[in-house]
Amino acid sequence: MDGMSFETDTTTDTATALPLPAGRWALDPLHSAVNFTIRHLGISKVRGRFTQFDAELVVGETLDGTAVNATIALASIDTGNPDRDAHVRASDLLDVEKRPTMAFRSTGVTGAGEDWTMAGDLTIGDVTRPVTLAVEFGGLGEFGDTRHAGFEATGEIRRSEYGLTFAPGMLGEVVKIQLDMQFLEPGKDGA
Repeated sequence: MDGMSFETDTTTDTATALPLPAGRWALDPLHSAVNFTIRHLGISKVRGRFTQFDAELVVGETLDGTAVNATIALASIDTGNPDRDAHVRASDLLDVEKRPTMAFRSTGVTGAGEDWTMAGDLTIGDVTRPVTLAVEFGGLGEFGDTRHAGFEATGEIRRSEYGLTFAPGMLGEVVKIQLDMQFLEPGKDGA
């Protein structure tokens, strides 16, 4: 950790080297989470998570060569209520038979100091839309002989933009996203 941050020279924003070794950083799923929040009846929030997901961080020599790709199994939704989760998976709501996955592909990383932004394309079913995530780099940590890099990303989507128009008035339009991700240094085994 040692005060490491994504600091850039603002004159060469995307040509700056990152404080992580270049290469493909694999996801550490045991120390990562994909969470969401949506309003219910406009008066309270339902919080949930997806339990099956994969992601890869490719760190380039500069920001231009850095990318994140992620896939989430929509059937792995968990709101803490098995009956509700089964209903959300059904054909009249999320329809996981037609929309088995949600995928994110980054298109660019920008920022300096504490403020980082990752732009990308989010695909749910057959709809792809741009999305922007605010990213915080948590630093590097050692676990055994493996270095981990930690990140938190937050953002929101409007579900109707992805054709998810079920339950208007019951469920909110905005879905807030919170991702907590750890990645393993290239060439290292981790747990």
